[in-house]
Amino acid sequence: MNNQYGKYLPVGTVVMLKGGKKRVMITGFCSMANDNKDVMYDYSGCLYPEGFLSSNETALFNHDQIAQIYHLGLVDEEEKKFKETLNGLVAKMLSEKQNATTQAQPVQTPLPQSVQTSGQQSLQNDDNNQ
Repeated sequence: MNNQYGKYLPVGTVVMLKGGKKRVMITGFCSMANDNKDVMYDYSGCLYPEGFLSSNETALFNHDQIAQIYHLGLVDEEEKKFKETLNGLVAKMLSEKQNATTQAQPVQTPLPQSVQTSGQQSLQNDDNNQ
C-alpha cells in the first residue's frame, strides 16, 4: 500500500489487511515469528478493538498486506525521530544480510593430491503469514 506516511505507520494505527475480516491495530515493528527467526515482518499488531489478549493472537504482517488505513496513530516529534532511526536500522540490517549472503558463497578448496580420489564430489549448502 502506498501512502504519504512512508513504509512504517505509527503505533496505534488501525488497518484492514488484504483479505481480512477484522481490523488490526499496529503495536510494533520488525517482528519475527517464534517458529521462523529468518523472516522479519514489518509490523506486529493486535485485533481491534479487543486489543492484546495473548501472545498466541499477535498478528505479524508486512506493509504491502495493508488494504486500508482506518485511523492513523499519533505522529509527533518523538515518533518522527523514532521512524528515522527505524528506517536507518532496517536499511543497515538488510545491507548486512545481503553482504553476508554474497560472502557466504561456498568455496571449493582442492584436496591435496594425497587424498584425492576419482569421482570426487564437492559438498555445498543450499540456501519463505500468517
